[in-house]
Amino acid sequence: MRETNNFQQSIDSGVYEQSLAKSFMAKVFTYMFVGLFITGFIAWYFHTSGLVGEYLINFTTGSVYPLYYIAAFAPLGFVFAMSLGYNRLSAPSMLILFISFALLMGISFSTLFIRYNLGDIYSAFFSASSVFAIMAVVGYTTTTDLTKLGNILYIGLIGIVIAMVVNFFMQSSFMSYVISVLGVVIFTGLTAYDVQKLKRIGEGSEIGTASTQKRAVYGALTLYLDFINLFLFLLRLIGGRD
Repeated sequence: MRETNNFQQSIDSGVYEQSLAKSFMAKVFTYMFVGLFITGFIAWYFHTSGLVGEYLINFTTGSVYPLYYIAAFAPLGFVFAMSLGYNRLSAPSMLILFISFALLMGISFSTLFIRYNLGDIYSAFFSASSVFAIMAVVGYTTTTDLTKLGNILYIGLIGIVIAMVVNFFMQSSFMSYVISVLGVVIFTGLTAYDVQKLKRIGEGSEIGTASTQKRAVYGALTLYLDFINLFLFLLRLIGGRD
């Protein structure tokens, strides 16, 4: 009888953890999609309204305005602020930083409409969306522990960053192509790894608490970066440009 009760308690505990994980992941993806929408809308608006030529790039001289550098480099500062200040920041502060980050990314991404054809941008976006969705499902449903894979992928990511710095000076089109291919592979794998990691975090989170809200926002940032980088590397391959 006691064994039956223990077995039932185990089932109930598992169901409860799954419920927590679903609620947590729903928040993560909601924040992520809001961030992507803000980025996409701002990029589209800056491009169609002519604000790119007014505030970012002088098409007559080819020079760039200060906002161009702010939009290009400030998002990195927001990522560091959210990462290093995670324990000190409140949940609303984390959300404000994330929204501000997404907005600046949109301003920066508005220049993509100048560098790439609209068809290439759409193709890269839908390709990235499809790959991301498939790998998110894989990461959420698989029973295989992806921790070791994640560690390998992060090492590969460091290698890509170093290679990109080197290629900035070399300007090798072949090396750029290889980097783009590896980037797609790495962020495809990281999507599954990060979703699995966030699911496990969600299984131990009490929905509605401030700490859970912070985890959800930070998790949204993680998946946002996975998607954006997957999109950019695919755009490089599809567009055939650096």
